[in-house]
Amino acid sequence: MNQSKLSLADVLTLLAALTFGFACFLGTNFYTLGNISQSLILAAIIIVLLCGTALSAKLLKRTSRSFKTCFVWEMILLGVFTLLLAFFSYSPFPHYFNVSAHKTEIRANLDKSIAQADKMFAEYERYAENREKIYKSKLQSVVNAKSVNPSEYIEYGFDANSGVSDEKQIENKMFTVHADLFPSNYEEMKRIDSQWLTNAKSTLNNGWAWNFGVVDVVNNIEQNSKYWLGTLVELSKVREKGEQADDFEYSLSFDDTKKYFTALGKPTGLSLGLAAAAWVLMMLSWFVTKRHTRFPGLKVLFGTGKSALNEL
Repeated sequence: MNQSKLSLADVLTLLAALTFGFACFLGTNFYTLGNISQSLILAAIIIVLLCGTALSAKLLKRTSRSFKTCFVWEMILLGVFTLLLAFFSYSPFPHYFNVSAHKTEIRANLDKSIAQADKMFAEYERYAENREKIYKSKLQSVVNAKSVNPSEYIEYGFDANSGVSDEKQIENKMFTVHADLFPSNYEEMKRIDSQWLTNAKSTLNNGWAWNFGVVDVVNNIEQNSKYWLGTLVELSKVREKGEQADDFEYSLSFDDTKKYFTALGKPTGLSLGLAAAAWVLMMLSWFVTKRHTRFPGLKVLFGTGKSALNEL
């Protein structure tokens, strides 16, 4: 019996296997927090196993010889296919849907973390501006009292014999403290921070289904925020002559967002329904394939008479 090498049913089987495998890839990518290579390898194995067993069973169904042996192997492959699909339908297939069910909480947690990171540089700049004002006010008071308290005048680095006016020395000191609090790479560091946060916001706002970047945000928001805070604290530790100041302080708190990605849950009604639909679509080529016209039938195939054995 002539049949096309690749029928529409075969195409649907392949597409269903690819779609099922892609969902497994997404679920594994979530569970491993962005291990793309591991996720791709597992998804490829799942696709090959499901496609291989489903299409092999279809090929055995339309065989034109060795009916009994082929039928037994056909049933074995159908059983293996169903067991594999059931196994993968428990994990990793449903994990993507389980994580997506918590996307509101995940987004809320990440939005909160992004917002506090976004305000960090503005807070540092307010800290630095206030510190500069206090320092300038102190320098002015030291200069005004230099005849009363000359030791403090010297302690703050003023030099009455330098030929430079006190106002100019104050100006120079203010230039120095500003340069220390805002080094040459400050704007670049702030730009990188702002760009990363902008990308993170865009990632969360541009949908969920195809957005792999959400895992990057989950992985890096806490680490990046602590790094930037540590850098700003280090900048604030500089002290000018005679200056007394507190280091920059900024409170960071992070909700445990990773738990939504790394905790495996049970299959939901949605994932089970989709897995059942995938089973039907992947078995479609087997369903529509007709047995060879010489197929003797199950009663004859497994009969005990000599005529049945001779026919096989």
